[in-house]
Amino acid sequence: MTIKPVALTIGEPAGIGPDIAIAAWLARHELALPAFYLVGDRDFIERRAKILGVVIKTADARPEDTLRIFSGALPVIASGHDVTAQPARPDESSAPAAIASIRHAVADVIAGCASAVVTNPIAKNVLYRAGFKHPGHTEFLAELAAVDGKTPHPVMMLWSPELAVVPVTIHLPLREAITALTTDLIVETARIAATDLKARFAIARPRLAVSGLNPHAGEDGSLGMEDQTIIAPAIAKLRAEGFDVRGPLPADTMFHAAARATYDCAICMYHDQALIPIKTIAFDHGVNVTLGLPFIRTSPDHGTAFDIAGTGRADPMSLIAALRLAARMAQAKPAT
Repeated sequence: MTIKPVALTIGEPAGIGPDIAIAAWLARHELALPAFYLVGDRDFIERRAKILGVVIKTADARPEDTLRIFSGALPVIASGHDVTAQPARPDESSAPAAIASIRHAVADVIAGCASAVVTNPIAKNVLYRAGFKHPGHTEFLAELAAVDGKTPHPVMMLWSPELAVVPVTIHLPLREAITALTTDLIVETARIAATDLKARFAIARPRLAVSGLNPHAGEDGSLGMEDQTIIAPAIAKLRAEGFDVRGPLPADTMFHAAARATYDCAICMYHDQALIPIKTIAFDHGVNVTLGLPFIRTSPDHGTAFDIAGTGRADPMSLIAALRLAARMAQAKPAT
């Protein structure tokens, strides 16, 4: 198998993305990291390194140069946008630089120049003020992956060695999330999760545990009917299609150690039901993975952390986990 580098985006330049990218490269030998290149502004990265008080060597690069120069210098591919933002102070350069970096990285992986895309955190409010029309990274990546006008259905998975979770509804107010929940949406989400767990994680028969929506999974309808009328039919359909799936399960008993050992991924009904458990268990090393795309995309499971940008206090471990997982997924042989 030909080894290709990972394309890393700059994220929000005023956040900690540049800090953790630099920290990850500095730890490349100690942690035996896969080779990656950063899509961004080389001068900006060197200025940020000075602010952080670290010594770093960078080099202009092409994807094919990365494996050769990664050991001695951080490869940087120009996004075409100069960055003037200071730590914790996004400016007019922030949004164009972040968006261009994502576009360039995705184009590289689609073209076969890179094995995967790893995205640093973006600041959605900064992008929205610049006219960004997507709710977040996931939806933008799906648009970039569209073929002949057909956009794939992206599914967000938060992964760690201890737990993997998939929320069926994501960035919606809770009231809207409940309204948006349908049997078909649960089925499609679970199908995509199982397919990618088999193809990208080499799990021959993924075991899916599906949470209920209401307390105690509705308590036979006494605490809400959605578990019986929406979730149970989805599980029945998935089982009929041959998937290893069970539920609806009470969410409050799904995430202790013994329960986690019985499944490969938890399918949850809304954002916090999925993310609270994994951020409690794996806050420093959880990885955001987008399933359902024709390419691999991972990301640190945290935000821009403006309050510590440029201070040297940002922990790179989630980014390091995202880089490692991206490389692992790219090299995985689909299970049969």
